[in-house]
Amino acid sequence: MSPKFPPVREQMDLLTRGAQEIITPEDLEKKLQKSRDTGVPLTVKQGFDPSAPDLHLGHAVTIRKLRQFQQLGHRVVFLIGDFTGMVGDPTGKSKTRPRLTREEVRKNAETYKEQVFKILDPERTEVRFNSEWLEKLNIYQFLELAGKHTVARMLERDDFAKRYAAGEMISLLEFLYPLLQAYDSVALKADVEMGGLDQKYNLLLGRKIQEEYGLAPQVAFMMPILVGTEGRDKMSKSLNNYVGISDPPAEIYGRVMSIPDTLIMDYFTLATEVPNAELRKIEADLKEGQVNPMGHKQRLAREIVTLYHSPEAATEAEADFRARFQKDALPDHIPEAAVPRLGERVSIQDLMMAAGSVSSKSEARREIEKGIVSLGPENDLAKITDFREFVDPQPGFILKVGKKRIYRLIPDTAHE
Repeated sequence: MSPKFPPVREQMDLLTRGAQEIITPEDLEKKLQKSRDTGVPLTVKQGFDPSAPDLHLGHAVTIRKLRQFQQLGHRVVFLIGDFTGMVGDPTGKSKTRPRLTREEVRKNAETYKEQVFKILDPERTEVRFNSEWLEKLNIYQFLELAGKHTVARMLERDDFAKRYAAGEMISLLEFLYPLLQAYDSVALKADVEMGGLDQKYNLLLGRKIQEEYGLAPQVAFMMPILVGTEGRDKMSKSLNNYVGISDPPAEIYGRVMSIPDTLIMDYFTLATEVPNAELRKIEADLKEGQVNPMGHKQRLAREIVTLYHSPEAATEAEADFRARFQKDALPDHIPEAAVPRLGERVSIQDLMMAAGSVSSKSEARREIEKGIVSLGPENDLAKITDFREFVDPQPGFILKVGKKRIYRLIPDTAHE
């Protein structure tokens, strides 16, 4: 019996929530209507390059959208790029990436599979590996694929263009990556390909290559890039500004509480399932400035812990956070310390000296070894335990040395 799909308008209302760009909305609407008329679900795919095994809220933005397609009755393919992972996605990279071994790719892929089912329904998810078809391409088929795109079009990519202009190396292998990703869409006959906005070139190339092989072009469905907890860069494990979906509840709660107030709405929209009507009320509250953002941020943290653990875990994480926050409560008035080059990596000892909390590196080392030095956003100070540590202090961070030497860091523009 063919599945019964909700009305197209209802599907569009749900799917377009939070979307950054859809190419094209008209194509998506037509595909949904055809699916409803024929009873055949759409094939919606997203590829993951298993270069790093940990999934975070940034990845979850698109995975949760895949979940919505599932809830509407469509076929979701969670594609692990075990073959392309040995090439390495050049998107956004300023230099050629080291290639992963087959063993590294397979190990990371298994970890992905364990984590992704925190979001996707395992009974309704097809996990595929692109080595299934890419390894089977013979040299003639490969040459045919390579002939369907040009070097001129490839150099229109922003990352390639910058590297080419700077005289930096671009390997032929990297040129092949977008073509191989596009061929995935041919092999799967994808109706929709999901990705972040940084994947726009690759998703559009998939549309073109599908047409070259006589298929209807897929819809390129792009979600926004989630900014990391420090409020500046794309969420990334390498920048330590991420919230891992497999992290313990208390860690998820604390990291969410550390985000700037300006990101509260983005996180509610992209990282939770709070209904649109409630989101509009939260947004109005924040704009009017009549409520303390802390209450909304606490709810945000609870919502996210609940999604990846349970309501009980969220309640416990909030209680732990409040107990820790009250125990280490900061004074109402915190003196400011002007520090040069905030936002750059610096040794904790140099930072302590620049803030005037100690008079020498040896004193800084002693205080750190006593376990009385903390640094971070006001509501999420992290204890420093290694005097050799390098930190990335941001404007507004609190440096706490014992109970009395507490400073709010501000830029020292006179010495920059």
